[in-house]
Amino acid sequence: MAARKTTARRTTKKTTAPAKCSTCKGTGEIATEVRVGRGRRKTGHHQTGLCPDCFGSGLAST
Repeated sequence: MAARKTTARRTTKKTTAPAKCSTCKGTGEIATEVRVGRGRRKTGHHQTGLCPDCFGSGLAST
């Protein structure tokens, strides 16, 4: 009977989750205030927009 060949056990590397963006807290969107008119007065209304730090990905830039 032939001898068995043993191989080292392969283990997978643990991957860490990427860090979340601190500005949008990982959502990718932030609320921006709506401005109107020539004087750019604030109306008190808000709309969602892309996060300027992570560009909507929700991941912290390195």
